[in-house]
Amino acid sequence: MNSRKETRRHKKRRKWPFWLGGILLALFLLVGGYAFYLYNQLGSTVASMHTPLERDSDPERQEELKRLFNDKDAVNVLLLGVDERVGDSGRSDTMILVSANPNTDSMKMLSIPRDTYVDIPGYGMDKINHAYAYGGVELSVETVQEAFDLPVHFYARVNMEGFQQGIDALDGVTVQNAQSFSQGGKNFPQGEIHLNGEEALEYIRMRKNDPRGDLGRNERQRQVVTAALQQAASFSSIGKVDDILNILGSNVQTDMDMDILQTLFTGYRGALTNIETLEINGEGRTINGVWYLVVPDSEFTRISAEIQGHMDAK
Repeated sequence: MNSRKETRRHKKRRKWPFWLGGILLALFLLVGGYAFYLYNQLGSTVASMHTPLERDSDPERQEELKRLFNDKDAVNVLLLGVDERVGDSGRSDTMILVSANPNTDSMKMLSIPRDTYVDIPGYGMDKINHAYAYGGVELSVETVQEAFDLPVHFYARVNMEGFQQGIDALDGVTVQNAQSFSQGGKNFPQGEIHLNGEEALEYIRMRKNDPRGDLGRNERQRQVVTAALQQAASFSSIGKVDDILNILGSNVQTDMDMDILQTLFTGYRGALTNIETLEINGEGRTINGVWYLVVPDSEFTRISAEIQGHMDAK
């Protein structure tokens, strides 16, 4: 574990964050909330999104998941926002590890800085977001598990196009803005503000005018994800259902099938009422001309212990 944590660093982020939590919650909501009306459409959408990993064919994993749900254990989901371009395999611009505990009805949400310096299995020390470029979702999941010594039970991958569409489909989100600023031709006053999809994109894009830099942007990203979760939880406009399904089907991949989503909705949705966000701390450092976020071993241990304690709580 020490070798994993030896040197960890952070890098410069791309400008496109993603509507991850809202999409995930919309899945839970739609599975449970409009079952009779939506079942055929939703089943088709979930089938189109269902993209299992190589590990999902392992009978031992199936047994582990069965035990996990039978025991009502905590579930960890890795949310990936990916910017892919023609001729480019893409990188995970946004990585959020979400842990939901149905026994305490609580959720921990950790934004993982894309420049965090970690050991990528088979490739050595590098920025954590490069795991996606080297080996897609599979390697991203493995890297996060190794770096934090925590299980990742499921993933949800969202591409850039889903962000603005998803926020608009939920009729926007409301957040508490800590500082006034302008970004992309839009003004964001201090205090409570309501954001449509385009505004939310600019809101979580800003970094240069934030005294905390990327850490400040990470905080705004978590704000929007949390607000989207809460908005989706109270969402009741059946007229928007087809729009949401189209957005999900076009922009999301996940290894969660219909049965798993139904189980999460019925057994784990209480965790959405109590969301705590976590922040990982490190030091920016240039190594061989490249900027990383170097995270000390003690910080990885702290994060791992906090999430594991959350998972074990009854």
